[in-house]
Amino acid sequence: MPIPEDVTGDEIDKDVRQELQSLPKTLAEDVARNLVMVARLLDEDPEGAYGYSRVALRLASRVAAVREAAGFAAYANQKYGEALAEFRAAKRMTGNIDLWPVMADCERGLGRPEKALDMAGAPEVHKLDKAGQVEMRLVAAGARRDMGQLDAAIVTLQSPELAANSVQPWTARLRYAYADALLAAERQSEAREWFAKAVEADRDGSTDASDRLAELDGVEFVDAMAEDEDDEVQAPASSEASEHEDEGEDKGEDKGEDKDEDKGDDEGDKD
Repeated sequence: MPIPEDVTGDEIDKDVRQELQSLPKTLAEDVARNLVMVARLLDEDPEGAYGYSRVALRLASRVAAVREAAGFAAYANQKYGEALAEFRAAKRMTGNIDLWPVMADCERGLGRPEKALDMAGAPEVHKLDKAGQVEMRLVAAGARRDMGQLDAAIVTLQSPELAANSVQPWTARLRYAYADALLAAERQSEAREWFAKAVEADRDGSTDASDRLAELDGVEFVDAMAEDEDDEVQAPASSEASEHEDEGEDKGEDKGEDKDEDKGDDEGDKD
């Protein structure tokens, strides 16, 4: 797959670069450039990211960073079985448990929420950092909802991290998930409160909490671009109508002139 010339491979994380040192220099550069493309396209073009991940995987399947990148690319394309296999491979290579929450979420994607809940209660969770533990809580709550256990999902999300006033990287998503669960339970006033709190914490727009809050408040957004397009479509129609009117006037004048000429001829014949 083509790679833009401005992508050198030096953009990758230093830890990943260190992993690639086990490869021949030219091969390491090729793998690095493909990994950069995976990271660059993952959010905006998941299919493209997946393609580059497969290239990197063919080149260096024994590098844990490559397996992890391939896992995230597959996950972004909802290829949960493939993603889970790649994450497991990366975990075996490194012994790192940071991928535990996303592995559990893959189980959810495969229709196995019970397995995700088992993983949420496993000893590995205690080895996760705070961000990982919050992510695991989100996955567990999602699994509860998959199983129709809405009240249990709400209780799962209730935690010191949810109640904290300080804003952390996970705060907006945690508050949003809680608000969404409350709304599903038809606790609308509480849901509104937590969507508002999610908006306060969502500094980078990672959720659509502001839209959900506006929807609850009955606010309707008007698409200005769509209105402009409608005006452009109507304008030619108005022009055509004017042209038809002008044509009608011209024809009326022509007919009037013809009648005047005929009348003049008739008077001449009478004389």
